[in-house]
Amino acid sequence: MVDLQTVRQQFTDLRCCCIIPTYNNDHALESVITGVLSFTNDVIVVDDGSTDQTKVILQRIPQIEVVTIPANTGKGWALRQGFAFAIGKGYRYAVTIDSDGQHFPEDLPRFLDLIEKQPGSMILGARDMSQEEVPGTSSFGHKFSIFWFKVETGITVLDVQTGFRLYPLEQIGEIGWVFSKKYEYEVEILVRLAWRGVRVLSVPVKVYYAPKESRVSHFRKFTDFTRVSIANSILVFMALLWVRPLSFFRGLRKKTIREFFMEYFVNSADSNVKLACSVALGLFMGVTPIWGWQIVTTFGLAHLLKLNKFVAVTVSNISLPPIMPFIIFLSYWTGGLVMGVKMSNLHYTEGLGLHWFKENLVQYLLGSLTFGILLAGMIGPLTYLLLSMFRKNRP
Repeated sequence: MVDLQTVRQQFTDLRCCCIIPTYNNDHALESVITGVLSFTNDVIVVDDGSTDQTKVILQRIPQIEVVTIPANTGKGWALRQGFAFAIGKGYRYAVTIDSDGQHFPEDLPRFLDLIEKQPGSMILGARDMSQEEVPGTSSFGHKFSIFWFKVETGITVLDVQTGFRLYPLEQIGEIGWVFSKKYEYEVEILVRLAWRGVRVLSVPVKVYYAPKESRVSHFRKFTDFTRVSIANSILVFMALLWVRPLSFFRGLRKKTIREFFMEYFVNSADSNVKLACSVALGLFMGVTPIWGWQIVTTFGLAHLLKLNKFVAVTVSNISLPPIMPFIIFLSYWTGGLVMGVKMSNLHYTEGLGLHWFKENLVQYLLGSLTFGILLAGMIGPLTYLLLSMFRKNRP
């Protein structure tokens, strides 16, 4: 049995409020607000341009704060306005709950108990999506969003699309410009918080799906799913191009060579074959003449091939400035062997300028690919042999 007075005190001590974004949900809005008021009076309702009886309902509940948006702009914008209002009021956390009656206010204490143990976290209410009442499109979107969140952040969660969440407002206030205004905002803000190092946790919550004939949803299956897909595409591009490689190198700078070798090779959970293939991929990509894009491409390929991304990216850095002239020379020399071209026309002391590359581009490109394959083909098996000798307990 939940002690309501204890929960109310938790809301006060944590400086936590409850934000309810709503748009034309007058059939369930009042019961949702009443249910939340049983646990706290710190309630903010964001009316996103409703045209039904929402305003009448809100006027007869004086305990709540109301943020009114004149015209409907989307759930994302409503949440952003609610967060800004809550931050201005000095709240530290905000629990968001949908106004359609899908969520149960009785689950609010679960969020508070967990945030007391893990302050500063982002907490997701994980719904049981195995129920028969769950629409097929919701089940698909549920799995789809979990997959892309893992790609974008490396974090596995139980539910990404849930609207029942606890947000750390201080961290939200530190995030600058965001591009989302509608349903995709909940995806973007979650990913952006994870990128900032905020812990993402989950608590189980109940969910109610009304019968199909009486179900009210403002989610437009084609339009909004397309917007969410575009948002995920942008976030994946940002993650692979910048965020995750940068995060990796920040962590790498804190490690000595011995620590790196022990963590990513000796004590790695990956098999010897996987580690050897990761080294081979890194060597091949390090020789490949896509300067400036080697890290990003290596990271993406390692992810697609399910290899060790950190090992592959680290090894790909053989193309550092002190070593690059030797790689270019060996690539050009290898290209000459493949094409049957004599090396007498190479005057290395004259420098490798743009004119040189124009005259020798085909030979260099062919040589770099061949040299990369040969290097990966030699060092990859050698790595496997050494790992087999020193990691006898690994397959």
